[in-house]
Amino acid sequence: MGRLAVVAIGGNSITKAGERGTIPEQFKNARETSRHIAQMIVRGYDVVVTHGNGPQVGNILLRAEMACSVLPMLPLHTCGADSQGGMGYMIQQVLGNELRKLGIDRCVTTVITQTVVDAGDPAFSNPSKPIGPFYTSEEAERKVRDDGWKVIEDANRGWRRVVPSPMPTRIVEADAIKTLLEAGSIVIGVGGGGIPVVETDGRLEGVAAVIDKDHASRLIANYIGAELFIMSTDVEQVALHYGTPDEVRLSSLTLDEAMGYHAEGHFPPGSMGPKVLASVEFLRGGGEEAIITNPESIERALDGEMGTRITR
Repeated sequence: MGRLAVVAIGGNSITKAGERGTIPEQFKNARETSRHIAQMIVRGYDVVVTHGNGPQVGNILLRAEMACSVLPMLPLHTCGADSQGGMGYMIQQVLGNELRKLGIDRCVTTVITQTVVDAGDPAFSNPSKPIGPFYTSEEAERKVRDDGWKVIEDANRGWRRVVPSPMPTRIVEADAIKTLLEAGSIVIGVGGGGIPVVETDGRLEGVAAVIDKDHASRLIANYIGAELFIMSTDVEQVALHYGTPDEVRLSSLTLDEAMGYHAEGHFPPGSMGPKVLASVEFLRGGGEEAIITNPESIERALDGEMGTRITR
């Protein structure tokens, strides 16, 4: 095997801001990202690709909602599984095409992945992750009354359902991913952070929750012994005072610096915070380096010319 890396790509890089999320749009965006991942493989990396699924699951929920007069509503964990299969197919096809174009004959395989969470995680008592479409106050009240939802008013655009976002504790299919890697496959897994399941006496059961994909990706990265963990996002580099006149881009951070800046509030929980914390945990778990950048800058980041590199 070559040098082992996990590349986590955001669901928002597959369905970009301002797009409807059509299948041709998603294939086009996945193709663009896959070109850069293919170049990593040219350089000798063996890769596990993970991905977000927020916009895609939102669309699945909306379709189910619109069809609920004739079809049963889908549970959230099943929506996550559906997105893993659909997005996995898309990424494995376009990445495989890019590799063949480069003369590389490698199998690209998607693993439908379950992620164990602790039923006692405090997140279950404090649902905070908005999902799905917006509702009027009357619709939201009906959902609370009839379906037991928790809702919040979100961005002054209406009301949305909120679900728990517990921390991942174990990737169920981790050994399968590792075996596929050792057999020479490029693996796509842990989509959307994995399908959240709780474990009771060895029995798994899906739950209505959303797992942060960067934390779950970090978990599989440490399990398989990855040296490099890349989190692809919509900015070239991590920054202090982001979006202000005092913005300072960071090309490198030590683990201690990353934790210090996080403690000062530079990396909010809804954006860069999980990526920085996942980087820290990856390094503490034995990883060598983490890189945060956008998809088109991956090769330059590997060369030290772009992105933010976090090391011990």
